[in-house]
Amino acid sequence: MSISSAALAPRTRRAMVEQADLFATGMAEAAALSVIAPTADPCAELHARFAAHGLEALDEGDTLALVLSRCLRPGANAAYAADALMARFGGVARVFGAPEPELARVIGREAARELTLLHGLLLRLLEHPLRQRPLLGSYEAVNTYLRARLAALPREVFHVLFLDKRNQLIADERLGVGTVDHAPVYPREVARRALELSASAVLLVHNHPSADPTPSRADIDMTRLVVDALRPLRIAVHDHVVVASDQLVSFRAQGLI
Repeated sequence: MSISSAALAPRTRRAMVEQADLFATGMAEAAALSVIAPTADPCAELHARFAAHGLEALDEGDTLALVLSRCLRPGANAAYAADALMARFGGVARVFGAPEPELARVIGREAARELTLLHGLLLRLLEHPLRQRPLLGSYEAVNTYLRARLAALPREVFHVLFLDKRNQLIADERLGVGTVDHAPVYPREVARRALELSASAVLLVHNHPSADPTPSRADIDMTRLVVDALRPLRIAVHDHVVVASDQLVSFRAQGLI
């Protein structure tokens, strides 16, 4: 970030993370004001640049700082808070994908709630087109949505996108939550929810927090169990997608379905 990086150049990543812990103990203002003079506004130039040139003039860290400037208490250094979040979580995508309690440890509960709300709104905006047209003809929209939904999560989760007879989205539900490398999946639960929602097809999705999108043997075996459970019900499994950071792997494209 143009402003905050200049002010914080001498600070190491470790120092930034340690300083961020002050936010967790309710000392956000003290942490912020220890970086700059109390009368200075580290985001003033960012606000001016945004007003004059729009988002194209800001990088993602600058944009996060502007968002935080509207969330944090008066006097807190939003530019520093943005740097602290980026240092702790590893980028804006992972900041917005982080659980609210972990965000709160860095920027406090109120600001964490605001970021979680913004992320939820983004997901709803991305989900909207999937309810208006068939998913099978909307690969770019589907991939964008899946990245935003799952790419930054720290633990493996399993989602099912339930589709109607026109292949439009009925619901996106999380049916498994696990560790960093495994999320339990119960094929009968997938079948039960598909029947309850009157789904005609499903799209299976899970993430790999390791950032390696390669399907594991367990992934392949589980997919076949779900396919077998849904086949007698005449519910199609269109695909199983693995989301790993910015990469997506399709089981169907790999010949695994």
